[in-house]
This record gives sequence, structure tokens and C-alpha cells, in this order.
Amino acid sequence: MFNRSRRNLASWFTLTMGSILIMFAAVLYYWEVIDELEELDRLLYKKTTVMAANVKSELHNGQRQLDLEHVPLLGSMVQPLPDSQLVYAGWYDDQKQLVQFFGRIPSDRLLISGGFDTIKTDSKVWLRQVTLPVYQNGLLIGYLQAAMPMTATESALAEFRMVLAISAPITLAVVALTGWWLGGLAMQPIRHNYDHLQRFTADASHELRSPLTAIISNAQYGFLSKSTDLEVQHQRFQKIFDIAKSMSILVNNLLFLARYQGQLPTESLQVIELNHLLVQITDDYATQPDAQHLSLVCKLPNNRITVLGDANLLRQVVLNLLNNACKYTPAGGQVKLQLFTQSHWAVIEIIDNGIGIPKADLPYIFERFYRVDKKRSRQTGGFGLGLAIVQQIVQSHGGKITIKSVFQEGTILQIALPLK
Repeated sequence: MFNRSRRNLASWFTLTMGSILIMFAAVLYYWEVIDELEELDRLLYKKTTVMAANVKSELHNGQRQLDLEHVPLLGSMVQPLPDSQLVYAGWYDDQKQLVQFFGRIPSDRLLISGGFDTIKTDSKVWLRQVTLPVYQNGLLIGYLQAAMPMTATESALAEFRMVLAISAPITLAVVALTGWWLGGLAMQPIRHNYDHLQRFTADASHELRSPLTAIISNAQYGFLSKSTDLEVQHQRFQKIFDIAKSMSILVNNLLFLARYQGQLPTESLQVIELNHLLVQITDDYATQPDAQHLSLVCKLPNNRITVLGDANLLRQVVLNLLNNACKYTPAGGQVKLQLFTQSHWAVIEIIDNGIGIPKADLPYIFERFYRVDKKRSRQTGGFGLGLAIVQQIVQSHGGKITIKSVFQEGTILQIALPLK
């Protein structure tokens, strides 16, 4: 599925970029044609103006007489220029009638009044032609028409087309490879989220399957049993109640994880004094059974430390971590809760000298349903969601959580929250 999606992304990217590339190449070629024609037109115009400058017109007895003898190519008094490149030239009077010509035989009458044209001869040769009106003392004395072959222009354009024909496929291949790479890059988070969702669904199904099976088996046993002993029936109902309660906790935890994705809404945030919050948590937790067998120490600074957040969620974070620290610290051990500031962060640190966490398990400790000791976790009623919930709450407050642990020596957990 992901390879197909990657191919589709790469194909659409290549198609889009290829279309843009083709349009760009077409526009580039169009402007190259314009530039080549303009260059040819400038050269042709220069040659015709030189010829037109040698045309002499005089009035004799009220009639205008033209002298074309000194005009290059047209006149007999001037040697033909070897590098003129003109294929033909013709002079037309002010009535557009042919007077004199060089090269091929032109039309007896001029059909246009001026400008540039591209024409094709019978021999399949393309020519660029110009018709130039010639004025003397503000009066029109005639028209000069000349043409040059477009061989050099066609060669230059052919070379340019060759460059485009080679570079365009190479560029398109690079675009396709880039699209394939970008498609893979874009699909990585989706693939990661899909794999994570698949693993999460499988784990959740597995966690729910066992208690559901236990509920069904206890209920079936109650239906099939003919015992009238109320104590036995009470035990069965108690088991069903305990399992259902465990499932309710699991479902609530899953809903909690689904609910608090991303940053918390601004309207739900309030200024929290962490000193006061941690004192309340320590006093309340000190009476819990898990804290009776060890020393619970709270070290707080004299100055007030405040953050923006949800007090109930932060209370849940600290209680969850204290619960883990006390649960896995042997009798006579110590759990230390302290608060301090570090740069622009408020840091809550929980230190214990309990059983610690093996180094191989540390990278996965915040994953959902992950348990370091599965047998022991099941005995204590855990689902492996506590630390995942803690991490999500901390991240939703714009904070970060880190853990350091040495097996059989202890664990240090740090929660860093942005200072108010």
C-alpha cells in the first residue's frame, strides 16, 4: 500500500513538474526564436539602409529622376559585395512598380508597403525579407525590397532544440528520482503512524481480550453452576466487578491518550504555583500505603515558581511518577521530590534508589503498553500506559520529560516545563 502511494505521489509530482518543464522549454524556445529573428532583422535592415542611402533622386523639368547606378548590387557603378548575403534585391518606384532588381526575378508590382516577412522559396529554402520605404526630403521616392537566407538562424535554432531535447529528458529523470525520494520522505511519518496505530490496536485488543474472556468464563460458570452457596456466588460477582473495573480504567486511559493530542487550548491554561502544588501532592501521597514503607522527601526552593498549565493534569503526572517510584523502591528506601529552575524551565525531579530499569528497556519506556517486567506489572494491575500518559501531558504543556536509570541502583525522572 505504501509503495503504491509512493508511486502515485512520485508520478503526480513528475507529471506536474514535467508539464511545467515542457511549458518552460516552449517559452524558452519561443523567446530564442524571437531573439534570433530580431538579430537577423537588424542585420538585414542595416544592409538595406546602406543600399537605400546610395539612391539618388533629382527633379528635372518637373519630373523626378532616380539614379540607382551607385546602389550596391543594383547599380553597375559599384562592385557587388562578396559577403552581402542578400539573395535578391529590388527597387520599386513610388507607384510600387518594379524598376530594377538583383537576383531572382521578382513580381512586377509590390504587394506590401513595408515590414519584415518570412517566405519559403520553391527550393524549400526559408528567407527573411524586408520591404523598406525610402524617403528623401520628406517625400516617398520608392521601395527597396531585399531578402537573406535563414540558414544560420535555422542552424542556431536546431542546436538549441538539440540542447532542449537532451536536457529536458535528463531534467525529467532527475525530477522523477526526486519525486520518488520526496514521496518516500513524505510517506515515512504516515508509515510510522500506521505501524504505531496497528501495533497500538493489536496491543489494545490483546489487553481487552483477556478480561473479556475472564468475564465470560465467570458468567458462564455462574449460569452453569448449581451451587447455592452465596459466598461462592459473591466471589464470582466480585471477580467480574474487578475485571470490569480494570477494563474501565484501560478504556479511560485510552480515551485520555486520544483526547490530549497536541498542545492544550489556551483557554484551559491557568497560572500554577508549582511549590504549592507539590506540597499538596506530597502531603496527600504520604498517607498512601505505597509510601508507608519508605522515606518520602520533598525539597522545594524558597522563591515561587509558576507555569501555565492545567493543575489537574500536572497533579496526575506527579502522582503517577511518585506511584511508580514508591511501588518499585524496596522497604527502607528513599524517594525524593524536588523543584528548581534551569534557564527558562521549571524542573520537577523525582529520584529513587529502587530497582531501576535495565538499559535495554530505557528507549521504549514511554511506549504504550510497554512493560519492563510483564509478570510483575500484571500483578500490580498496570497496563503499561502510565508513562505514555505522563509524556503526553508534559508534551501538551510544551515541556519535555527525561529519564536516567541504573539497574538495581535507582531512577531519576525530570519534567521540564516552560516558566511563566
